Amino acid sequence: MDETAELQDFRAGVRAWLEANCPPEMREPVRSDADICWGGRRFRFRSPAQRLWLERMAERGWTVPEWPTEYGGGGLSRDEAKILAQEMRRIRARPPLSSFGIWMLGPALLKFGNAAQKAEHLPKIARGEIRWCQGYSEPGAGSDLASLETSAVEDGDHYVVNGQKIWTSYADKADWIFCLVRTDPKAPKHLGISFLLFDMESPGVSTSPIRLISGASPFCQTFFDNVRVPRANLVGEPGRGWEIAKYLLTHEREMIGGMDSGAVEGRDSISQMAKKALGVGEDGVLPDGLLRAEVIRQELDSWAFGLTMERVKDEAKAGSGTGALSSMLKYYGTELNKRRMELMMSLGGTDSLLWEGKARGEGDLARAWLRSRANSIEGGTSEIQLNIIAKNVLRLPAA
Repeated sequence: MDETAELQDFRAGVRAWLEANCPPEMREPVRSDADICWGGRRFRFRSPAQRLWLERMAERGWTVPEWPTEYGGGGLSRDEAKILAQEMRRIRARPPLSSFGIWMLGPALLKFGNAAQKAEHLPKIARGEIRWCQGYSEPGAGSDLASLETSAVEDGDHYVVNGQKIWTSYADKADWIFCLVRTDPKAPKHLGISFLLFDMESPGVSTSPIRLISGASPFCQTFFDNVRVPRANLVGEPGRGWEIAKYLLTHEREMIGGMDSGAVEGRDSISQMAKKALGVGEDGVLPDGLLRAEVIRQELDSWAFGLTMERVKDEAKAGSGTGALSSMLKYYGTELNKRRMELMMSLGGTDSLLWEGKARGEGDLARAWLRSRANSIEGGTSEIQLNIIAKNVLRLPAA
């Protein structure tokens, strides 16, 4: 990007502000989920520095730098947002806030929400005041999501919701849910689906965590028993929720795919991890040639993928949208992340297999490695993504 004088001035200002306002603790690598700020009514900050970093960034609107200022955003251009991200990477700053509201719901509300919904929910997302979860998959509606059966029946100024969702990430910690419900059982399955927002503390909502092979899990089963939801919480038109759902999924897949997109803020690179774990020779490089080649391959692929993500986002910003390309990003990004986890296990040798004990962080690496197996399932399985790519990107003929 050739920077204009204005952008150069902006970069200088961002650099100076970050140096003055990003606490030293927030420049250290993220070591576990506890180091990630998710926000919400029940979130407990790990340290005063974590709270201060969120407050300072939210005050400038830089938790969501490209959102409009009236909704708590920074109002930055795409080029300005890139500079902010680059300067955060330069000092290894952690993201001030991680949020399904930022990654998924926010873009959908900006496109489909009415004025009252935007004013009510977007500033709270930007400030990290409300934590959201996603009510999509059901026991009988996963890859075939349009077969969902959770119902919402009109009752005066409310909908009465009954049904069940599964694989609801962090439902036990979330404050609100964005949920797909069937409002017209007689319509074809892709029609008659609506998009509702409601408080997880509403009477009739309950959750049950699902334990995975890693020993823990962010996933839950979520149950709705005569939950009353104000009609004002319907996003878009009744029966048009599938359009919103598809749009939101493109952002979810970008988010999942971006788990290994080059130099991620607040995380050591593979080469840095390798040097810390194995040391280097007198020539300053890893002594194991085969392992060195794998590390270089991972980093090159990650950086190339990061540039691809930037290009796709630039094209989307120009008005073309990501559409089916989000499936490409999701598929390749999750494969990269799984490769990354395999390589991290290799760096640790047999010690990586330890399941408990402070010496290995209570088995955090082994658990994260097992958890990464789900990357190619969540957000739409790899098989589904490949079908979408074949049909809508490569335009291959149907079998």
